[in-house]
Amino acid sequence: MPIPQKFFARQHEIAADYLIELDKHLDDIVSGRATEMFEVRDFAEILHVHPTHFSNTIKSATGHSPCFFFEERLMEISKSMLKNVSMPIAEIARTLTYDPSNFTKFFKHFSGQTPKQFREDYFKSLAEKKEIVTI
Repeated sequence: MPIPQKFFARQHEIAADYLIELDKHLDDIVSGRATEMFEVRDFAEILHVHPTHFSNTIKSATGHSPCFFFEERLMEISKSMLKNVSMPIAEIARTLTYDPSNFTKFFKHFSGQTPKQFREDYFKSLAEKKEIVTI
């Protein structure tokens, strides 16, 4: 028996709603409107589905777990914040609800380098581009 098409539509609706809610939550974290990071069960509750169903649906619709999108978006935000040299790494960590040492572990796990190394490489590449342009 084939799976009804409306089932697939609902899967993609849940996935899209999750990504919208994820962005809203992370915007709240960065702006300071929220100080506690949501977990999968929190997003499931917002979307009025069971956490297991939520995780399975996201995985089925996208091929990735909810955590994949969460971590990917956190890395984008982290890298963006690290490009602001006036913001200390420890402050970035606290803004993103991390202890500074755990932030470093998280960042290194997903990028292969520490936040400090990322920042140094970023500004080094900017300086090199500037030299190329001025020559």
